[in-house]
Amino acid sequence: MNKEINLGEINTLQVSRVSEPGLYLKALNDEEVLLPNAYITKEMQIDSTLDVFIYTDSEDRLVATTLTPYGFKGDFVSLEIVDIAKFGAFLDIGLPKDLLVPKNKQRSTFNVGDKKVVKIIEDEKTHRLIGSEKFELEKLDYDFKQNDEVEIIPYIKTPLGFKVIVNNKYPGLIYHNEVFENIQVGDKKRAYVKFVREDDKLDISLQKIGAKKSEDNPQRVLDILKENGGELSFTYKSDAEDIKDTFEMSKKAFKASLTKLLEDKKIILNEDSIKAI
Repeated sequence: MNKEINLGEINTLQVSRVSEPGLYLKALNDEEVLLPNAYITKEMQIDSTLDVFIYTDSEDRLVATTLTPYGFKGDFVSLEIVDIAKFGAFLDIGLPKDLLVPKNKQRSTFNVGDKKVVKIIEDEKTHRLIGSEKFELEKLDYDFKQNDEVEIIPYIKTPLGFKVIVNNKYPGLIYHNEVFENIQVGDKKRAYVKFVREDDKLDISLQKIGAKKSEDNPQRVLDILKENGGELSFTYKSDAEDIKDTFEMSKKAFKASLTKLLEDKKIILNEDSIKAI
């Protein structure tokens, strides 16, 4: 059971009393918060202990929910924009109340339907949970080694590659010429440390360094052909970027896959297309 009630986190609290709008839960310091009727079940009784998420309602009062949001305070998350206002944008965080990203916390253009990577923080003035694109990542305080497995979130696509958030706190980069699968900003992935740079930033790889690569995948090519009516406008001469976008492999691996499929008599190679047999 929590000593105090913490905004933006999962709190373990005790049911202290029943009221018309719901149950009041308390921490060890006797601070209380309302769990509205919408989340109450018959199993919840006086003195029972509940795990709840704490945020603020439309009147900036602390309120509890048994729902689990898409992220907690301090997390980096990719959220969909559901509404735009003059003072900011609202993102779906998985709760009845959307997460506000104020205008002064935005770096890019916000449009309904887009996804943005933001950090969930507590606003210093209002003490509400808000989102911010204007975040700073932490300096390395961990001795990473090559091939250490990490979790990444790509958050900006640059001419050099994708800037990524490593383990929810550190800055990293994946170079474009080392990406042979579709990567979207906001997609959480497992990856590996390639190199620790002198500026305390991490070069990241989607594959283990030194691992024997077997990029060619004839079955993938065949499956994607069949998903698209059995024929696609690709040949040995197709553009490398088009191959990567469609088949998620390098041109070299694609050509090797075609050769294997031709040898196995599973495709026909036309002048301007390949066709599954």
